[in-house]
Amino acid sequence: MNYEAKLDADTEQGIEQPNRRKRLLTVVAIVLGLTAIAAYMLSGSKEKPAFAPDENATIPSVTVVSPGSSAVEGFINATGTLAARRPMPVGVVGEGGRVVSIPVEAGNWVNAGQVLAVIDRSVQTQQAQGSAATIEVSRADAKLAQANLDRALKLVERGFVSQADVDRLTALRDSAAARLRVSEAQYRELLARNARLNIVAPASGFVLERNVEVGQVVGAGAGSLFSIARGGEMEMLARLSENDLAKISVGVPADVTPVGSTRSFRGQVWLISPVIDPQNRQGTARIALSYAPEIRPGGFAGVRVSSGNVVAPTLPESAILSDEKGIYVYIVDSNGKAVRRPVQIGMVSDKGITIASGLTGSERVVVRAGGFLTEGEKVKPVSAPAPATASGPAAK
Repeated sequence: MNYEAKLDADTEQGIEQPNRRKRLLTVVAIVLGLTAIAAYMLSGSKEKPAFAPDENATIPSVTVVSPGSSAVEGFINATGTLAARRPMPVGVVGEGGRVVSIPVEAGNWVNAGQVLAVIDRSVQTQQAQGSAATIEVSRADAKLAQANLDRALKLVERGFVSQADVDRLTALRDSAAARLRVSEAQYRELLARNARLNIVAPASGFVLERNVEVGQVVGAGAGSLFSIARGGEMEMLARLSENDLAKISVGVPADVTPVGSTRSFRGQVWLISPVIDPQNRQGTARIALSYAPEIRPGGFAGVRVSSGNVVAPTLPESAILSDEKGIYVYIVDSNGKAVRRPVQIGMVSDKGITIASGLTGSERVVVRAGGFLTEGEKVKPVSAPAPATASGPAAK
């Protein structure tokens, strides 16, 4: 080996020795790091590593409210049909005949005694005239009988007429007077019959139906020719369940809205059905209404009946949940956990749904997103402003 080759070998050996020391130090550092990590994990230290996730970030937030107790005016919503409160069917009162004139139409107002239809009375008029003539004949006979009796009484004093003749003439006078009264009674009867030929309104009201035409022959069996709502008074026949029927009383106000109309009409309950239909377990509340063109008998309508005031916790509809086990709400307990609470709901009003039982009003009730919670789940309650109440936390 020459001098240059030896120099090169020594140089390579000098460079390789520092590299080996560096690699050795690196290996030692890695071993020490792994040893320290293993010792930390085995030591059971409770300190969180810097990269550990925050548990509070995984807890869901829910909006809660303490409803307290408030006075709520209750309402019952129902449906039913409209009708005339006192419908009056009008038919033929007399012997009838051919209709010659009808001066009214359905939708007209009529007064008591006003003629609704005129029946032909040409024959009856002739009969009345004949009866009037009979009266004149009877009156003449009675006058003659009275005159004969008067003459006989003057002659009996002179002995020209016996008492028997006086008695006979007295009987003839009385008989003639009786025939006169009979003729007058028959004439009045004919006049009354003729007056009943016209079909008249028995009372003032609103004509609902007209079921007769000019030229039609009508009689006692013709049925109802006109239907009149007495005084124009209307009503709604509201169908209510047994429970709802027990909550209302006669005189309570009600707002009726006919189908197809945006206008509501104020009325009041004037009669509550004393019986319940055994088939559907419903009864009828009759609501009196004043006349209005939008209220048409036979039509359908909705009604909102006042059922009085109650003091109870009131919740929005979103807080009320239900499943096969019943109706319930979620409340947040002192440990911040969601707890299922069975409840019974009461009246429904503009303020919300009243809770008849199950809550005192001081609980923290989940208002929204209750359907996504599970029993015992940890939650973060966020209070929402409670409505003004008569008592309870909101009143304080």
